[in-house]
Amino acid sequence: MATMDPKNFSREIKCCSGPRRQAGRSELRVIICRDYEELSRRSASIIASMIRRKPNCVLGLATGSTPIGTYKELIRMHKEEGLDFSKVTTFNLDEYLGLPPDHPQSYHYFMWRNLFDHVNVDPSRVHIPNGLAKNLEKEGQAYEKTIKDAGGIDLQLLGLGRDGHIGFNEPSSSLGSRTRVKTLARETIRDNARFFGREEDVPRFALTMGVGTIMDARFILLLASGASKSQPLRATIEGPISAECTASVLQLHPRVTIIADEEAASRLKRREYYKYVEQKAQELGQDMFWFHM
Repeated sequence: MATMDPKNFSREIKCCSGPRRQAGRSELRVIICRDYEELSRRSASIIASMIRRKPNCVLGLATGSTPIGTYKELIRMHKEEGLDFSKVTTFNLDEYLGLPPDHPQSYHYFMWRNLFDHVNVDPSRVHIPNGLAKNLEKEGQAYEKTIKDAGGIDLQLLGLGRDGHIGFNEPSSSLGSRTRVKTLARETIRDNARFFGREEDVPRFALTMGVGTIMDARFILLLASGASKSQPLRATIEGPISAECTASVLQLHPRVTIIADEEAASRLKRREYYKYVEQKAQELGQDMFWFHM
């Protein structure tokens, strides 16, 4: 898959950019943390700040092992600090095809077990793609409409696949894509086999937000933890914009924060510069400056 020159990318930007794009300060902020625990606390504080600034905010949420620590910290903030989820609306990135909501490996089950059951979220405000829908094309279109009717996603939380995918937008996915069915790559199936016990039990298809859907979010927060994410993280931040690493399109988004632990950040060429920039931002008291409109 050929890489794309940003100079010739205007057509894709139109596909990926919603009507909320405004002129002004743009940031791709890289925060490098000592370890996973610090990453989880830092990411949770950003999400909590969004909720406190806008109690009826719309959050895009992710599954997988990386955000579990973030969700645990949000639960702690709810129980100990009164963080209020009652007016928050949520949209999950994806769901496997063929798994009922009560299946232990479905993303419905994951979200309720790891977050929703422990905070005061309104179940009517929780949205997760329906992997059992009879008409999957219509389900994808309906999901897009529901996001639009909610006012769009304020903050989208993302993990990072080992092949650089976001959501289930595997390499070669359209960078302007919307919610639809995707065939999982073999590497993704192997990676997710640890949750199912056997590789043959991992579903081969998922209903996922598209790259364009993700890019419509007002703010994006991507998390990367562990040495296995070091190469895709480098491609995301410092590589060319390419459908071979769908996360690389985040370079074009005006409000992105990437939080990585030391292991995930180990291959970044400009790692020390990112740390220096973050140090200076802290000195200026700009810990949440990327929320300023």
